[in-house]
Amino acid sequence: MEIKVMGPGCAKCAETEEIVREAVNAAGIEATIEKVTDFQEMARHGVLSTPAVVIDGAVKCVGRAPTKSEVESWLK
Repeated sequence: MEIKVMGPGCAKCAETEEIVREAVNAAGIEATIEKVTDFQEMARHGVLSTPAVVIDGAVKCVGRAPTKSEVESWLK
């Protein structure tokens, strides 16, 4: 599973990355988590507001930090 946390590095982006890492660890799954700060790559995914979470190419959340339970539901 490939997970991308997109954002320039703001506090909400850091919070989102931490939530995603916690959810992956809690689920006990194998996943690559990549922090994306390049705005051109974000735009290629249609992300115009950050933070955003993309899992296996599918945009799951844009413009807010998700809850841990939301991320866990996306991982199933």
